[in-house]
Amino acid sequence: MSTVLDSMLSKYQPKTAQDYENALKEIIQEMTLAGLSRAGFFDKASFYGGTALRIFYGLPRFSEDLDFTLNSLQPGFTLKNYFTSMRQTLESLGLEVEIEEVKKDSDIDSAFIKTNTKILFLKIDAAKQYAGKIHSHQKMNIKFEVDPTPPLGFETEVKVLHPPITAAVKVLKLPYLFSGKIHAVLFRQWKNRVKGRDFYDLLWYLGRKTPMDLGYLENKMRQGGAWTEARKLTREDVLSRLESKINLVDFKSAGQDVVRFIKDPAEVHAWSQELFIAAIQDLKTQ
Repeated sequence: MSTVLDSMLSKYQPKTAQDYENALKEIIQEMTLAGLSRAGFFDKASFYGGTALRIFYGLPRFSEDLDFTLNSLQPGFTLKNYFTSMRQTLESLGLEVEIEEVKKDSDIDSAFIKTNTKILFLKIDAAKQYAGKIHSHQKMNIKFEVDPTPPLGFETEVKVLHPPITAAVKVLKLPYLFSGKIHAVLFRQWKNRVKGRDFYDLLWYLGRKTPMDLGYLENKMRQGGAWTEARKLTREDVLSRLESKINLVDFKSAGQDVVRFIKDPAEVHAWSQELFIAAIQDLKTQ
């Protein structure tokens, strides 16, 4: 096994197949960020979402996707320009990957990084015991997306990926990340199952007493047509909408969505409408 990969895995102390999968996905995410940084991607775009929270702000749950927003409107922008740098950075760690552009059905520019899960586990001595239970064609997929028509009004800061993959990454500041999370809680389409990860993150922000930026949330809501009034969005407007959404959630199902991404499943056992409605009363804004 690559000594660099070995070093990066050691901080996770994985014990189960799910632990190894979560850790390896995060290593691939970090290497992808490094590849993007080396190609100048963060001169044009910024990192946000659950994975940004996990890697740079200490969110105690794993995350699957890489989400980015352009810093300004940039006609002609394409992710394809960065595929070579990403692939070279990942391959330098001994990771065999495919990068596959997603056919567009919206303005979002997106792609998948794919690697064979079984082969990856076989490369890691401690993970070989789990490889026999993995189908030979099973892929580990990491989706990354860039919003080319972002709502503006956010602020960023530079965060550093530390050795062995030193790189500078431009990330949205926490109040703007929190606004994005509240927007996801309110408006994400659930399909077959509510995304409990959004509610886990909501409690994390509230527990840290992080303020959310009202202006940025209003910009996002106006862009999507969810806020059309002439007046400014207020904290009371946000609380009212959050309470209405919370009352629709099956929190048993929401908890089941998040347990594979956290160390202690008991964290979600107390989830209920009453708990979340009480928690959001501490919402701070700026």
